[in-house]
Amino acid sequence: MATTSVAETNGRGMTREEKKVIFASSLGTVFEWYDFYLYGALVAFIGTAFFSDYPEATRNIFALLAFAAGFLVRPFGALVFGRIGDLVGRKYTFLVTILIMGLSTFLVGVLPGSASWGIIAPVILIILRLLQGLALGGEYGGAATYVAEHAPDNKRGYYTSWIQTTATLGLFLSLIVVLVVQNAVGKDAFAAWGWRIPFLLSCVLLAISVWIRLSLSESPAFKKMKEEGKGSKAPLSEAFGQWKNAKIALIALLGLTAGQAVVWYAGQFYSLFFLQSVLKVDGQSVNIMIAIALLIGSGFFVVFGWLSDKIGRKPIIMAGLALAILTYFPLFKALTHAANPALAQAEQTIRATVTAAPGDCTFQFNPVGTAKFNNSCDIATSFLSKSSVPYTIAEGPAGQPATVKVGDTTITSYDATAAGAGAAAKSAVFTHDMNLALQKAGFPLARDAAKVPDAKLDAFIAANPELGLNAATVRAGDKTVTPVADLVKAKLLTADQAGGATDMPVYTIANGGAFKMVADPAAINWPLTIAILTILVIYVTMVYGPIAAILVEMFPTRIRYTGMSLPYHIGNGWFGGLLPATVFAMSAAKGDIYYGLWYPIAIAAMTLVIGLIFVRETKGVDLNSIK
Repeated sequence: MATTSVAETNGRGMTREEKKVIFASSLGTVFEWYDFYLYGALVAFIGTAFFSDYPEATRNIFALLAFAAGFLVRPFGALVFGRIGDLVGRKYTFLVTILIMGLSTFLVGVLPGSASWGIIAPVILIILRLLQGLALGGEYGGAATYVAEHAPDNKRGYYTSWIQTTATLGLFLSLIVVLVVQNAVGKDAFAAWGWRIPFLLSCVLLAISVWIRLSLSESPAFKKMKEEGKGSKAPLSEAFGQWKNAKIALIALLGLTAGQAVVWYAGQFYSLFFLQSVLKVDGQSVNIMIAIALLIGSGFFVVFGWLSDKIGRKPIIMAGLALAILTYFPLFKALTHAANPALAQAEQTIRATVTAAPGDCTFQFNPVGTAKFNNSCDIATSFLSKSSVPYTIAEGPAGQPATVKVGDTTITSYDATAAGAGAAAKSAVFTHDMNLALQKAGFPLARDAAKVPDAKLDAFIAANPELGLNAATVRAGDKTVTPVADLVKAKLLTADQAGGATDMPVYTIANGGAFKMVADPAAINWPLTIAILTILVIYVTMVYGPIAAILVEMFPTRIRYTGMSLPYHIGNGWFGGLLPATVFAMSAAKGDIYYGLWYPIAIAAMTLVIGLIFVRETKGVDLNSIK
């Protein structure tokens, strides 16, 4: 593309070549985010295929590796590909990143599970996930830099805002593809093999992206720098080894991307987690709600990018942070009332009290969901947290197991380590008694029907006296004679419990299954829930829409790719990526489902203060003049 003067570019509309640059860069980045999010959306199915055959300790190691690969490795990708991008060029670097991402995702779809390949299957999966994280670490900085260096100075916010839509659109695309495939093949087939289809589709997306990107030319700013011989010979050491540049990266991290990241993750990911795991709305409904909110709100990325060319990047980002700080608590409380009014009512009237010995309660930080808490207090508080029940911890006598009081009912917890082989039985009794107490207190718990083989009927009746069952009456009623082999396969019975029988009657006991906290579908206020989610998404667009433009404008051309990529991915990969686990751990420690919101609020407040003091407005700066 011919290089034109600033005066010529600032007054005209977008050229065909510039539209092509934005479209190609944005489309490829959408597909990269789509690939990255698929793992999170389908993690349960991936775990079944690759990790379920191994002991718990092994599964935990793999889960930790998968988590680290997805989020914590992204800054290393920023370093690797940022350096290459500043040495070789923007175009070829983000062509490499999309090839790595697309092929890695496709290979997940065809990779045999552990049942076929044994331990090598999860090892390869972790390697592929590592490659995905590295590729994503290099993709965003390349795409943002490439588009920014093609943009007129007075339209850079608008041009780069299209790149900012890609993460949200990638999430949206992954949710839609999963929902469509799931409905097309059915839940059972999807669990067995259909989950692979979204991964395989990435091959088509990859081919489209590579074909488009191959037709692009290098950015004008990079070509000008190369022609003048002003390129950096060591981008990493220049960007982060010299204080004048390292200071800019530190300000970019603490004064921009850290706060942007927690608002982004709170608005798009924690809201999803909160609805599904805390408010107990069914997963399909949550995906639809989030998808609608994203569809409504995503256009504001471009609106705020355009507005940043008029009034500046900094005022919009700082305003988004301030709004999040001031309104997160009322918004998430309103979300509870809209999505699960019965739970909101119960939380207002009932608060559990956990009485525990000194030192028995610990901080339950569990980023990969695999940690086991064995102390009696931790078992009690973990149960209450997962059940979305508010509680207070009171100090009790030393050496005694924790107790939980709900209304006028007191339940004694247990120490799993001390219980040894009897821990499973104690867990079943504790869980049953806790659920009964919560249901009695008014929390919205439901029980499905239970399938009970004849050999276990008497024990089942003894363990569930609240059902008022009589063994003789149940045995005289309806039953289904089922092969024992099928019962063993379904884990309803063990071979020893069958006692040599080949067939056995199975009774269906209404309201006798496992308890589960539920959000009544008929009571969900869909319009209000979607409206609140849309507000959260709009906050995301305020902090995220102008962020690419301001980051690009903070660094000189010779180290721009490297300099802007690292603070972005540390902010989003670490401050943002750890948000769901940190928020849940804080809420569990305090016994308040909203308490963890102090994490994004505190980080956003830190960024607001540092940003207001140290971040300079960059609107309209000439990229070639930055030293």
